Amino acid sequence: MSAGSSSKAAATALLGWFISYAVATAPAQDHHPVKLVQSVDLPGYTGDFDHFAYDAQRGRLLLAAEDHATLEVFDIKTGKHLRTIPGFGAPHSILVRNGSPTIFVTDSGPEMSTLLDGDTYAKKAKATLVEGADSIGYDADANRVYVVTGGKDVKMDTAELAQVNPDDGKKTGTIKINANHVEAMAIEKGGDRLFINLTDKNTLAVINRKTLTMIGQWPVPAAKQNAVIAFNEDAHRIFLVCRDPGMLVVMNSDTGVITNSLPAPLRVDDAAYDKAGKRLFVPGGEGWMAVYDVSDPDQVKLSAKVTTTAGAKTALLVPELKKLFIAVSPGESKAMAKVLTFDLQ
Repeated sequence: MSAGSSSKAAATALLGWFISYAVATAPAQDHHPVKLVQSVDLPGYTGDFDHFAYDAQRGRLLLAAEDHATLEVFDIKTGKHLRTIPGFGAPHSILVRNGSPTIFVTDSGPEMSTLLDGDTYAKKAKATLVEGADSIGYDADANRVYVVTGGKDVKMDTAELAQVNPDDGKKTGTIKINANHVEAMAIEKGGDRLFINLTDKNTLAVINRKTLTMIGQWPVPAAKQNAVIAFNEDAHRIFLVCRDPGMLVVMNSDTGVITNSLPAPLRVDDAAYDKAGKRLFVPGGEGWMAVYDVSDPDQVKLSAKVTTTAGAKTALLVPELKKLFIAVSPGESKAMAKVLTFDLQ
Protein backbone atom coordinates (compact mmCIF):
# COMPACT_ATOMS: atom_id res chain seq x y z
CA MET A 1 0.00 0.00 0.00
CA SER A 2 1.43 3.43 -0.87
CA ALA A 3 2.00 6.15 1.70
CA GLY A 4 -0.88 8.13 0.19
CA SER A 5 -3.21 5.17 0.44
CA SER A 6 -2.18 4.55 4.05
CA SER A 7 -2.84 8.18 4.96
CA LYS A 8 -6.25 8.09 3.28
CA ALA A 9 -7.18 4.86 5.07
CA ALA A 10 -6.09 6.29 8.42
CA ALA A 11 -8.11 9.46 7.81
CA THR A 12 -11.17 7.41 6.87
CA ALA A 13 -10.83 5.28 9.99
CA LEU A 14 -10.45 8.37 12.16
CA LEU A 15 -13.52 9.95 10.61
CA GLY A 16 -15.53 6.78 11.18
CA TRP A 17 -14.47 6.66 14.84
CA PHE A 18 -15.38 10.32 15.33
CA ILE A 19 -18.86 9.83 13.86
CA SER A 20 -19.45 6.72 15.98
CA TYR A 21 -18.29 8.57 19.10
CA ALA A 22 -20.45 11.59 18.35
CA VAL A 23 -23.57 9.44 17.83
CA ALA A 24 -22.88 7.39 20.97
CA THR A 25 -22.34 10.40 23.19
CA ALA A 26 -25.02 12.72 21.73
CA PRO A 27 -27.84 13.54 24.19
CA ALA A 28 -31.08 11.65 23.62
CA GLN A 29 -33.74 13.69 21.81
CA ASP A 30 -36.91 14.39 23.74
CA HIS A 31 -39.95 12.57 22.36
CA HIS A 32 -42.45 14.70 20.52
CA PRO A 33 -44.82 16.36 23.03
CA VAL A 34 -47.97 15.88 20.93
CA LYS A 35 -49.17 13.77 18.02
CA LEU A 36 -51.74 14.94 15.47
CA VAL A 37 -54.46 12.28 15.32
CA GLN A 38 -57.33 14.01 13.53
CA SER A 39 -58.16 17.00 11.35
CA VAL A 40 -61.81 17.94 10.71
CA ASP A 41 -62.45 20.42 7.89
CA LEU A 42 -65.13 23.09 8.21
CA PRO A 43 -65.65 24.36 4.66
CA GLY A 44 -67.37 27.67 4.06
CA TYR A 45 -66.10 29.43 7.18
CA THR A 46 -64.41 32.83 7.11
CA GLY A 47 -62.91 35.06 9.77
CA ASP A 48 -61.88 33.93 13.24
CA PHE A 49 -62.90 31.41 15.84
CA ASP A 50 -62.57 32.42 19.47
CA HIS A 51 -62.77 29.93 22.34
CA PHE A 52 -63.53 26.25 23.01
CA ALA A 53 -65.32 24.54 25.89
CA TYR A 54 -65.51 20.88 26.89
CA ASP A 55 -68.88 19.43 27.87
CA ALA A 56 -67.90 16.23 29.71
CA GLN A 57 -71.48 15.48 30.73
CA ARG A 58 -72.68 15.28 27.12
CA GLY A 59 -69.45 14.20 25.46
CA ARG A 60 -69.21 17.29 23.29
CA LEU A 61 -66.68 19.90 22.25
CA LEU A 62 -68.04 23.42 21.69
CA LEU A 63 -66.40 26.14 19.62
CA ALA A 64 -67.42 29.80 19.32
CA ALA A 65 -67.27 30.82 15.66
CA GLU A 66 -66.93 34.53 16.36
CA ASP A 67 -67.06 35.90 12.82
CA HIS A 68 -69.42 33.21 11.56
CA ALA A 69 -71.91 34.12 14.35
CA THR A 70 -72.47 30.48 15.33
CA LEU A 71 -71.68 27.89 17.96
CA GLU A 72 -70.15 24.69 16.57
CA VAL A 73 -70.73 21.33 18.25
CA PHE A 74 -68.48 18.26 17.90
CA ASP A 75 -68.51 14.72 19.27
CA ILE A 76 -65.57 14.60 21.69
CA LYS A 77 -64.77 10.95 20.96
CA THR A 78 -65.05 10.79 17.19
CA GLY A 79 -64.33 14.44 16.40
CA LYS A 80 -67.38 14.48 14.12
CA HIS A 81 -69.02 17.87 13.55
CA LEU A 82 -72.54 17.35 14.92
CA ARG A 83 -74.32 20.63 14.34
CA THR A 84 -74.19 24.40 13.94
CA ILE A 85 -76.13 26.66 16.33
CA PRO A 86 -77.03 30.01 14.68
CA GLY A 87 -78.57 33.16 16.10
CA PHE A 88 -75.57 34.88 17.69
CA GLY A 89 -73.99 38.24 16.97
CA ALA A 90 -70.35 37.50 17.79
CA PRO A 91 -69.96 34.63 20.31
CA HIS A 92 -66.70 34.49 22.25
CA SER A 93 -66.51 32.45 25.47
CA ILE A 94 -68.47 29.41 26.64
CA LEU A 95 -69.09 28.27 30.21
CA VAL A 96 -70.15 24.65 30.72
CA ARG A 97 -70.78 23.48 34.30
CA ASN A 98 -71.11 19.79 35.12
CA GLY A 99 -74.58 19.08 36.45
CA SER A 100 -76.01 22.35 35.12
CA PRO A 101 -78.86 22.21 32.58
CA THR A 102 -77.65 25.40 30.89
CA ILE A 103 -74.59 26.73 29.04
CA PHE A 104 -73.53 30.38 29.21
CA VAL A 105 -72.20 32.01 26.01
CA THR A 106 -70.84 35.56 25.87
CA ASP A 107 -71.80 37.63 22.83
CA SER A 108 -70.25 41.01 22.05
CA GLY A 109 -73.10 42.07 19.79
CA PRO A 110 -76.47 43.64 20.60
CA GLU A 111 -77.94 40.11 20.76
CA MET A 112 -76.48 39.97 24.31
CA SER A 113 -74.94 37.01 26.10
CA THR A 114 -77.15 33.94 26.33
CA LEU A 115 -78.11 30.99 28.51
CA LEU A 116 -78.68 27.93 26.32
CA ASP A 117 -80.34 24.63 27.12
CA GLY A 118 -77.39 22.26 27.48
CA ASP A 119 -79.08 19.46 25.53
CA THR A 120 -81.02 21.23 22.78
CA TYR A 121 -79.13 24.58 22.63
CA ALA A 122 -82.42 26.45 22.66
CA LYS A 123 -82.12 29.94 24.12
CA LYS A 124 -83.45 30.07 27.67
CA ALA A 125 -82.52 33.58 28.84
CA LYS A 126 -80.41 36.63 28.06
CA ALA A 127 -77.75 38.21 30.22
CA THR A 128 -78.23 41.93 29.71
CA LEU A 129 -74.72 43.37 29.98
CA VAL A 130 -72.83 46.26 28.45
CA GLU A 131 -72.15 45.44 24.78
CA GLY A 132 -68.79 43.95 23.96
CA ALA A 133 -69.02 40.85 26.22
CA ASP A 134 -65.98 38.69 25.57
CA SER A 135 -63.57 36.89 27.93
CA ILE A 136 -64.71 35.10 31.09
CA GLY A 137 -63.43 33.62 34.33
CA TYR A 138 -65.44 31.28 36.53
CA ASP A 139 -65.39 31.08 40.33
CA ALA A 140 -66.83 27.63 40.96
CA ASP A 141 -66.98 28.00 44.75
CA ALA A 142 -69.08 31.15 44.57
CA ASN A 143 -70.84 30.11 41.34
CA ARG A 144 -70.12 33.44 39.68
CA VAL A 145 -68.85 34.10 36.18
CA TYR A 146 -66.83 37.25 35.46
CA VAL A 147 -67.32 38.81 32.03
CA VAL A 148 -65.29 41.51 30.25
CA THR A 149 -67.56 44.01 28.46
CA GLY A 150 -67.21 47.42 26.79
CA GLY A 151 -63.96 48.67 25.29
CA LYS A 152 -62.83 49.93 21.92
CA ASP A 153 -64.70 47.32 19.86
CA VAL A 154 -67.97 48.94 20.91
CA LYS A 155 -66.50 52.45 20.77
CA MET A 156 -66.10 52.86 24.53
CA ASP A 157 -63.08 54.40 26.24
CA THR A 158 -63.49 52.16 29.29
CA ALA A 159 -64.36 48.55 30.02
CA GLU A 160 -66.48 46.86 32.66
CA LEU A 161 -65.99 43.61 34.51
CA ALA A 162 -69.41 42.18 35.25
CA GLN A 163 -70.10 39.58 37.93
CA VAL A 164 -72.94 37.33 36.75
CA ASN A 165 -75.00 34.50 38.23
CA PRO A 166 -74.75 31.80 35.52
CA ASP A 167 -77.96 30.14 36.68
CA ASP A 168 -80.16 33.01 35.53
CA GLY A 169 -77.81 35.39 33.68
CA LYS A 170 -78.42 38.25 36.11
CA LYS A 171 -75.66 40.71 36.92
CA THR A 172 -74.72 40.77 40.61
CA GLY A 173 -71.94 43.37 40.56
CA THR A 174 -69.59 45.40 38.37
CA ILE A 175 -66.27 47.20 38.41
CA LYS A 176 -65.32 49.90 35.92
CA ILE A 177 -61.88 49.51 34.34
CA ASN A 178 -60.08 52.51 32.87
CA ALA A 179 -58.82 50.67 29.81
CA ASN A 180 -60.35 50.19 26.38
CA HIS A 181 -58.72 46.86 25.52
CA VAL A 182 -59.15 44.21 28.19
CA GLU A 183 -58.37 40.60 27.40
CA ALA A 184 -58.13 37.23 29.17
CA MET A 185 -58.25 36.63 32.93
CA ALA A 186 -57.30 33.98 35.49
CA ILE A 187 -59.06 33.10 38.74
CA GLU A 188 -57.16 32.33 41.94
CA LYS A 189 -58.79 29.26 43.53
CA GLY A 190 -56.96 29.52 46.85
CA GLY A 191 -57.77 33.19 47.37
CA ASP A 192 -60.00 36.05 46.32
CA ARG A 193 -57.96 37.51 43.47
CA LEU A 194 -58.66 37.74 39.78
CA PHE A 195 -55.88 38.63 37.31
CA ILE A 196 -56.82 40.34 34.06
CA ASN A 197 -54.84 41.70 31.11
CA LEU A 198 -55.23 45.44 30.50
CA THR A 199 -53.76 45.12 27.04
CA ASP A 200 -53.74 48.79 26.04
CA LYS A 201 -52.16 49.76 29.39
CA ASN A 202 -49.50 47.03 29.15
CA THR A 203 -50.32 45.97 32.71
CA LEU A 204 -51.88 43.09 34.59
CA ALA A 205 -54.70 44.20 36.89
CA VAL A 206 -55.22 42.45 40.21
CA ILE A 207 -58.83 42.55 41.42
CA ASN A 208 -60.41 41.36 44.65
CA ARG A 209 -63.43 39.60 43.24
CA LYS A 210 -65.35 39.58 46.54
CA THR A 211 -65.21 43.34 46.99
CA LEU A 212 -64.92 44.09 43.25
CA THR A 213 -62.05 46.49 43.84
CA MET A 214 -58.78 46.83 41.98
CA ILE A 215 -55.92 46.20 44.39
CA GLY A 216 -52.99 46.48 42.01
CA GLN A 217 -51.66 47.00 38.50
CA TRP A 218 -48.45 45.21 37.60
CA PRO A 219 -46.48 46.43 34.56
CA VAL A 220 -45.45 44.04 31.79
CA PRO A 221 -42.40 45.83 30.33
CA ALA A 222 -40.92 42.87 28.42
CA ALA A 223 -43.34 43.32 25.48
CA LYS A 224 -46.57 45.05 24.52
CA GLN A 225 -50.12 43.77 24.01
CA ASN A 226 -50.28 41.26 26.85
CA ALA A 227 -53.43 39.41 25.88
CA VAL A 228 -53.28 35.71 26.79
CA ILE A 229 -52.95 34.24 30.28
CA ALA A 230 -52.43 30.88 31.99
CA PHE A 231 -51.90 30.27 35.69
CA ASN A 232 -49.84 27.75 37.67
CA GLU A 233 -51.22 28.55 41.09
CA ASP A 234 -49.20 25.83 42.84
CA ALA A 235 -45.92 27.44 41.73
CA HIS A 236 -47.25 31.02 42.08
CA ARG A 237 -46.54 31.78 38.42
CA ILE A 238 -48.66 33.61 35.85
CA PHE A 239 -47.87 33.02 32.18
CA LEU A 240 -48.62 36.03 29.97
CA VAL A 241 -48.35 35.88 26.19
CA CYS A 242 -47.72 39.22 24.48
CA ARG A 243 -48.22 39.99 20.80
CA ASP A 244 -45.76 42.84 20.17
CA PRO A 245 -43.38 41.13 19.78
CA GLY A 246 -44.39 37.53 20.43
CA MET A 247 -43.19 36.96 24.00
CA LEU A 248 -43.93 34.65 26.93
CA VAL A 249 -43.62 36.56 30.19
CA VAL A 250 -43.52 34.63 33.47
CA MET A 251 -44.65 36.59 36.52
CA ASN A 252 -44.68 35.85 40.25
CA SER A 253 -48.35 35.91 41.26
CA ASP A 254 -47.52 37.10 44.78
CA THR A 255 -45.36 40.09 43.88
CA GLY A 256 -45.79 40.88 40.18
CA VAL A 257 -42.04 40.42 39.63
CA ILE A 258 -41.14 39.04 36.21
CA THR A 259 -38.98 35.91 36.55
CA ASN A 260 -38.57 34.91 32.89
CA SER A 261 -39.28 36.15 29.39
CA LEU A 262 -38.86 34.07 26.24
CA PRO A 263 -39.78 34.42 22.55
CA ALA A 264 -43.24 33.13 21.66
CA PRO A 265 -45.32 32.69 18.49
CA LEU A 266 -47.32 35.57 17.09
CA ARG A 267 -51.12 35.89 16.87
CA VAL A 268 -51.80 33.72 19.92
CA ASP A 269 -55.35 33.41 21.28
CA ASP A 270 -54.90 30.76 23.98
CA ALA A 271 -52.21 29.24 26.19
CA ALA A 272 -52.85 25.82 27.75
CA TYR A 273 -51.09 24.79 30.97
CA ASP A 274 -50.55 21.05 31.37
CA LYS A 275 -50.33 20.51 35.12
CA ALA A 276 -49.46 16.80 34.91
CA GLY A 277 -46.69 17.26 32.35
CA LYS A 278 -45.54 20.66 33.66
CA ARG A 279 -45.75 22.06 30.15
CA LEU A 280 -47.27 25.12 28.54
CA PHE A 281 -48.69 24.91 25.01
CA VAL A 282 -48.80 28.20 23.07
CA PRO A 283 -50.15 27.94 19.48
CA GLY A 284 -49.51 30.80 17.07
CA GLY A 285 -51.40 31.85 13.98
CA GLU A 286 -48.35 31.78 11.71
CA GLY A 287 -48.22 27.99 11.73
CA TRP A 288 -46.34 26.66 14.75
CA MET A 289 -46.89 25.95 18.43
CA ALA A 290 -44.35 26.56 21.18
CA VAL A 291 -44.11 24.03 24.00
CA TYR A 292 -42.40 25.24 27.17
CA ASP A 293 -40.98 23.20 30.02
CA VAL A 294 -42.25 24.95 33.17
CA SER A 295 -41.16 22.32 35.70
CA ASP A 296 -38.77 24.85 37.21
CA PRO A 297 -40.77 28.09 37.57
CA ASP A 298 -37.58 30.15 37.60
CA GLN A 299 -36.01 28.46 34.57
CA VAL A 300 -38.78 28.14 31.98
CA LYS A 301 -37.43 26.71 28.71
CA LEU A 302 -38.68 26.32 25.16
CA SER A 303 -38.64 22.53 24.78
CA ALA A 304 -40.24 22.03 21.35
CA LYS A 305 -41.62 23.73 18.27
CA VAL A 306 -44.55 21.87 16.74
CA THR A 307 -45.56 22.58 13.15
CA THR A 308 -49.31 23.19 12.85
CA THR A 309 -50.84 25.32 10.09
CA ALA A 310 -51.59 28.98 9.42
CA GLY A 311 -54.40 30.26 11.62
CA ALA A 312 -54.03 27.54 14.29
CA LYS A 313 -54.20 29.81 17.34
CA THR A 314 -57.22 28.82 19.48
CA ALA A 315 -56.62 25.91 21.85
CA LEU A 316 -58.20 23.83 24.60
CA LEU A 317 -56.40 21.22 26.69
CA VAL A 318 -58.58 18.44 28.13
CA PRO A 319 -56.29 16.77 30.69
CA GLU A 320 -58.56 13.83 31.52
CA LEU A 321 -58.61 12.83 27.84
CA LYS A 322 -54.93 13.70 27.29
CA LYS A 323 -55.94 15.69 24.23
CA LEU A 324 -55.23 19.16 22.90
CA PHE A 325 -57.71 20.71 20.47
CA ILE A 326 -56.72 23.58 18.19
CA ALA A 327 -59.07 25.54 15.93
CA VAL A 328 -57.70 26.84 12.63
CA SER A 329 -59.21 30.24 11.79
CA PRO A 330 -59.24 31.22 8.10
CA GLY A 331 -58.68 34.88 9.08
CA GLU A 332 -56.27 36.73 6.81
CA SER A 333 -54.53 33.51 5.73
CA LYS A 334 -57.63 32.22 3.86
CA ALA A 335 -56.77 28.74 5.14
CA MET A 336 -59.40 26.02 5.38
CA ALA A 337 -61.20 26.26 8.71
CA LYS A 338 -60.69 23.09 10.72
CA VAL A 339 -60.29 21.55 14.15
CA LEU A 340 -57.06 19.68 14.88
CA THR A 341 -56.87 17.02 17.60
CA PHE A 342 -53.54 16.15 19.20
CA ASP A 343 -52.80 13.36 21.67
CA LEU A 344 -50.45 14.31 24.48
CA GLN A 345 -47.28 12.19 24.45
